[in-house]
Amino acid sequence: MSTSFLRIALAQVMHTCDPDRVCAAAAAKAAEIVVFPEMFSNGYSRFAPESKASRQAWTEEAVSMDGAYLDRFRKAARDHGLAVVATFLEQGCPKPFNSAVLINQGGDIILHQRKRHICFFDIPEEACAPGDSSHVVKLATSAGDIAIGIMICMDREFPDAGSDLVKGGADIILVPNSSPLIEDPSVGDVRVAGVRALAFQSATAIAVANYPQPKDDGHSFAVNALGKVIGMASTKDEIFTVDIDIDELRRIQTQEWFRRVR
Repeated sequence: MSTSFLRIALAQVMHTCDPDRVCAAAAAKAAEIVVFPEMFSNGYSRFAPESKASRQAWTEEAVSMDGAYLDRFRKAARDHGLAVVATFLEQGCPKPFNSAVLINQGGDIILHQRKRHICFFDIPEEACAPGDSSHVVKLATSAGDIAIGIMICMDREFPDAGSDLVKGGADIILVPNSSPLIEDPSVGDVRVAGVRALAFQSATAIAVANYPQPKDDGHSFAVNALGKVIGMASTKDEIFTVDIDIDELRRIQTQEWFRRVR
């Protein structure tokens, strides 16, 4: 594989999977980044909204930034030599956050992102607090330093999150997700269409990692900087890889420069 390409693994697996084994499988496929689906620490579990005890028990599932949960991902990143986007319900006061971190190949957390547009209208996120900003960081890869940003699930449906990442210079946006992507009974595949449009509008490559059936509908996917789908997973449990052509990405960003400064 040419060093122009950056291989990303989308971990379309349930939260009961061992992160080390997932990272090992991604590394065996020559991936340099692996992205887990949304709130992997508890599998985006739900609680009974009418039960105070159920709500409290769910809140107590939240994990700390410096605890054992993220340590497992940091160790896996070091052991297998790849970057990891780990997701979790993060401890917070008065409410927890729906969060993700980017861990580099040395096991260091270099990006911490809290979901900005929480699903306040549904369980479980009505119990979460929103984040208030988006961040971009450079990640060293075989294709050079790549500017990475993260959006979490519904963040991709709002222009401010994407716009802030593009203003920050993001080359690739990684999206941990938990929702139907193709087979939503109400909106069909509109979420895929939205990601394609965002990529085209901003000359940015985007990769989305989703849960498999029966939790969601799988179909983790990636698009290039013109919004073209360059790979989509099945509905089943799998470690799906996509290759982002970085030379192509740079050419598109140069050609479509006006999209980056609009």
